[in-house]
Amino acid sequence: MRIFADKLPAQLQRELKNVYLIFGNEPLLLSESRDAVITAAKEAGFSEKHYFTLDAQLDWNQVFDCCQALSLFSDKKIIELEVPESGINAAAGKSLVELAEQLNPDVLLIVFGSKLTRQQENAKWFKALHQHGMWVSCLTPDIQRLPQFVQARCRKLNLHPDAQALQMLAQWHEGNLLALVQSLEKLVLLYPDGELTLVRLEEALNRHNHFTPFHWVDALLAGKASRSQRILRQLEAEGVEPVILLRTLQKELTLVVRYKHELQTMPLAQLFDKYRVWQSKRPLYSAILQRLTLKQLNRAFKLLTQAEILTKTQYDQSPWPVIAQITLELCIPEQVNVIPVSV
Repeated sequence: MRIFADKLPAQLQRELKNVYLIFGNEPLLLSESRDAVITAAKEAGFSEKHYFTLDAQLDWNQVFDCCQALSLFSDKKIIELEVPESGINAAAGKSLVELAEQLNPDVLLIVFGSKLTRQQENAKWFKALHQHGMWVSCLTPDIQRLPQFVQARCRKLNLHPDAQALQMLAQWHEGNLLALVQSLEKLVLLYPDGELTLVRLEEALNRHNHFTPFHWVDALLAGKASRSQRILRQLEAEGVEPVILLRTLQKELTLVVRYKHELQTMPLAQLFDKYRVWQSKRPLYSAILQRLTLKQLNRAFKLLTQAEILTKTQYDQSPWPVIAQITLELCIPEQVNVIPVSV
């Protein structure tokens, strides 16, 4: 069974599973989910904890020893296995499958790491462990879900933001939930009555949102002009290398052009299935495929080339205006005054 991190406390109150697979890209949710499982396990009598990293130096005999059947007077054990950024190789995957077969009620297993790929979700080790327990998804809430996430956090702290304050809290802390937690704790101290307005927020807080090139690209795919420009301005202010943005966008546009060609011979849903496109990305690709023609996409590639040449050869001329032009043309092509492209 799969649940989102915010549903984990309620699940732990109902039942303690044998295995918890905790994966995602949000450090705050990963940390809180691990702490919640460990706390619940200790309350249930799991007093001994062991931690291992699934790297090449791991001695699997130590892990298997922890899973041996316990005597009447032995302590129940928590085993934490951290999956490194490099993922799990074939040998480690085989050992995890074997580990799943050795689990017993006196052992609670926590496997955690960064966001899973589709290949990892379909791996034998993941399926073997998943059938024994719970998969906890710790993904950063997107901009649509973030206000509800903020509202829930405020409710726990007896904070009562009005509609404008709630929206501002979400915007100011997008991509930086650790800062959100700190800001809410500060607001609790500053305003004991819990009432939050836009004026109070502006007096108490600074912006803490954190954007990545992926936020920018997703906004471009969706055609959100204002949001993509806002993200672009912040990335520029933070000193992000333009070439990182260009490479990230180039990869996505290459896929979009391929999809555009193949749409001439197959339905969109079938095309997404063929390329195993994530469900969360399908609305974004659908939006740009409906919005732009092949001619407009090819022009975007020419602008990308122009921006890359400026980045690598013209040190006295900034590529950011060209990147801003790309942003506008991809979002609202019919309303943009097209500038000549020379490469």
